[in-house]
Amino acid sequence: MALEKTFNAAEAESRIYADWETKGAFKAGANAQRDEHFSVMIPPPNVTGSLHMGHAFNNTLQDILVRWHRMQGFDTLWQPGQDHAGIATQMVVERELAATGQPGRRELGREAFTAKVWEQKQKSGGTIIDQLRRLGASCDWSRNAFTMSGAPGAPEGEEGNFHDAVIKVFVDMYNKGLIYRGKRLVNWDPHFETAISDLEVESTEVDGHMWHFKYPLAGGATYTYVEKDEDGNVLFEETRDYISIATTRPETMLGDGAVAVHPSDERYASIVGKLCEIPVGPKEQRRLIPIITDEYPDKNFGSGAVKITGAHDFNDYGVAKRNGIPLYALMDTQGQMRADGLPYDQAAARAQAFADGSETAPEDATEINLVPDAYRGLDRFEARKRVVEDVTAEGLAVMTEATDPRLGRAAKKAPVEPGEGGEMRTEEENLVPLVEAKKIMQPFGDRSKVVIEPMLTDQWFVATDKIVQPAIDAVRSGEVTILPEQDRKVYFHWLENIEPWCISRQLWWGHQIPVWFDDEGNEYCAPTEAEAQAMAPGKTLRRDPDVLDTWFSSGLWPIGTLGWPEQTSELEKYFPTSVLVTGFDIIFFWVARMMMMQYAVVDQKPFDTVYVHALVRDEKGKKMSKSLGNVLDPLELIDDYGADAVRFTLTSMAAMGRDLKLSTQRIAGYRNFGTKLWNAHRFAEMNNVFDSMPAAMPQPQATLNKWIVGETARIREEVDVALGNFRFNDAANALYAFVWGKVCDWYVELSKPLLQDDAPEAEETRATMAWVLEQCLVLLHPIMPFITEELWQTTTKRDQLLALTDWPTYTTADLLDAEADRELNWVIGLIESIRSARQQMHVPAGLKVPMLVTEMDDAAQGAWDRNEVMIKRLARVESIERAESFPKGTVSIAAPGASFGLPLAGLIDIDAEKARLQKSLDKLGKEIGGLKGRLNNPKFAASAPEEVVAEAQANLDARQEEADQLQAALDRLAELG
Repeated sequence: MALEKTFNAAEAESRIYADWETKGAFKAGANAQRDEHFSVMIPPPNVTGSLHMGHAFNNTLQDILVRWHRMQGFDTLWQPGQDHAGIATQMVVERELAATGQPGRRELGREAFTAKVWEQKQKSGGTIIDQLRRLGASCDWSRNAFTMSGAPGAPEGEEGNFHDAVIKVFVDMYNKGLIYRGKRLVNWDPHFETAISDLEVESTEVDGHMWHFKYPLAGGATYTYVEKDEDGNVLFEETRDYISIATTRPETMLGDGAVAVHPSDERYASIVGKLCEIPVGPKEQRRLIPIITDEYPDKNFGSGAVKITGAHDFNDYGVAKRNGIPLYALMDTQGQMRADGLPYDQAAARAQAFADGSETAPEDATEINLVPDAYRGLDRFEARKRVVEDVTAEGLAVMTEATDPRLGRAAKKAPVEPGEGGEMRTEEENLVPLVEAKKIMQPFGDRSKVVIEPMLTDQWFVATDKIVQPAIDAVRSGEVTILPEQDRKVYFHWLENIEPWCISRQLWWGHQIPVWFDDEGNEYCAPTEAEAQAMAPGKTLRRDPDVLDTWFSSGLWPIGTLGWPEQTSELEKYFPTSVLVTGFDIIFFWVARMMMMQYAVVDQKPFDTVYVHALVRDEKGKKMSKSLGNVLDPLELIDDYGADAVRFTLTSMAAMGRDLKLSTQRIAGYRNFGTKLWNAHRFAEMNNVFDSMPAAMPQPQATLNKWIVGETARIREEVDVALGNFRFNDAANALYAFVWGKVCDWYVELSKPLLQDDAPEAEETRATMAWVLEQCLVLLHPIMPFITEELWQTTTKRDQLLALTDWPTYTTADLLDAEADRELNWVIGLIESIRSARQQMHVPAGLKVPMLVTEMDDAAQGAWDRNEVMIKRLARVESIERAESFPKGTVSIAAPGASFGLPLAGLIDIDAEKARLQKSLDKLGKEIGGLKGRLNNPKFAASAPEEVVAEAQANLDARQEEADQLQAALDRLAELG
């Protein structure tokens, strides 16, 4: 069947993929011919998710490894599956219910609501699978896994034992003391009313304020406040009866347990150990808190004094725990100021007794609600406003001049107001509260988009300190390899500073905690309610309503997808897995936790190697964001350019440890690469190359054919080394240079005379070209599976799919002919040098020029004699003559063993060319100077965003390279006279 003029990706891709699946090309063990196994676990996308550029990049790299190993004959499994994505999926369903006018979650009740979630899963759960198919992902879809398979209430078709595995692990770890319930500070989403992980928190820089307040010293005490410069000279001195603090969250002052200063801060040494008054709340019940020392405060930031609100700030929590400061929770689950607990007067009295030391603070101070009656039930931001108003009205705000630059631009323009008698105040008298206008990092829920609150709540935790060491040791010893090296440091940083892992979520969609409580609060942990009840005969039990964090269940992904706790043949064969390909942002959240969990549960590593890829950014190096409007949709790109072009682009840019800067121009360029490959096959078809495909590797005699066979062996070795070292970009770029440059340009062009029917090398050349193009398809297939499979099946009748064709093992030792390699590379190098010189000198492309030669050794002479016609035709050389020396106006061209020259005097206007090049160089010089000045400016390097600095450096590099090329051309012209 004759090839169409172009490859129609839109038509062919779905047809080819269906053919692969019909013929079982992706089944575990397909094309297995050796005892070695290769298995990859897909990082499970959210079941309600859609393919984004990160997915496309991640799965392209996995697919390359999987296809490569499958073709090499490994017993290969690419295990697919989806994560139930607790909060994300619950949000989708709740929005759907609201949009369609159905009862909400709480009206439906837990059982009915989870049934709705299962409906949504079955309706949209296949979307991401279909999108991965469009990308060409060669997963064994018959084994598709789901982290909630087999859970109670699962409908038909959702059978499996992943849920049972999760529950078993929880119970076993609980019984070993590795899981416990406790009250700790967590990220709290007031919209969803649940704890969330750090990964679900987006810290965004916003316009904020920092309020400065006075905390009066108890009993009217005073001290001398002195500020000094670095040399010890006194800059400022006054008597104060307060200590100044600054806060971006005034509403949390109500829960302060202390004010902390650094032990070395001399300004406050005399008042350490004294009490100060929180400047808010009913005056008669105003609380006193101690002034303590701790290493946490930075004496060079702000006043150097920090309010410690242990129940509402992660840093303060650590200070409070170290110093025995009570933790006073101020807010409810919706982010409103608490209205429960003790009446304020009783709560304040007890808190004061704790501060005085007359009463020992309890471990759990939840009962003590220190929100005054006037603020109870208010939204946290309304409470903030009221607290600021009340503190300011009492005269306890730190005051400053209205022109203080810390107040922002508006304050600088503040007028000097008249006094009470109408007289004009001096600038010094015109004071206003010190409220700094400044940028602050605000934590938002990535899905709710509301401000996240550090919240002290009862949660379930994994005692990570008891299970972390094997995960550390495995990487340190080399049992598990993490690439690139820089990500090992991230891994170790997380694990060596690990905190207890909060694994509970206040949701309904997920694995419900298998713990029941009796009326006295005793815990009974068991896989089923019946087993729990058997542990508590005669008692009424209530199950914990919380569910497990999805990272807990996905932490069991490697063993859970292979059937554990059943000792399945797949578990025995494919575990530990071979490679994990993942993004750097989940090194801790997923990679480290899989390491800890697999060692804790089965005492084995989950994988041999972790390849951590970087981020896909836009062409300017900026992170893709909907708000910036720079998001590239991989599905739209596949529609426009085809999956192969998208895949090849991503692969060619996958330099280890370096972010990708993706542009549609690059993708269009690699679509052209596919077109080049297609056209080479059309050329071969028109020359009857595929009429009789060689049954065995050809044994050519012609130098050209020997050369290209050797080059094919060379690229095979290069690709194997690159992929074996996870240098995906090296493999792609080497293949690009070989297929486009060596095969499609040089070999096709140089073979044309040899393909003539009367040429003695015609049959040999057809056989060699058929074999070389076949090898191009094989070697490119892992990266560009669709166009290669189409060409494989269309050019000639095949017994099997390209996807299941054996990967070649030939070597340069077998196929490289040193003489042919030397001769053809000499010829190609000479032609390229002549073309480069012509281009630099602006010699008209169609003009044939004479060439001189002053010397040629025997090898060069032989190469010239055998290839003279070809060199002249491709380099546009009219004639060649020997000369003793080159006359003035000759461009010299060096080649191994020979010295050639192009006499250009009279062919080009040398002075005009010099002037043109010098003008371009001068313009570039100004641009280079400006860019260097910008990059060498310390202020620019310190304040400009990282992507802006990187863009400026890239521009400088590009212009410098252009200038170097122009200078080389100018130097050549200078030689001409």
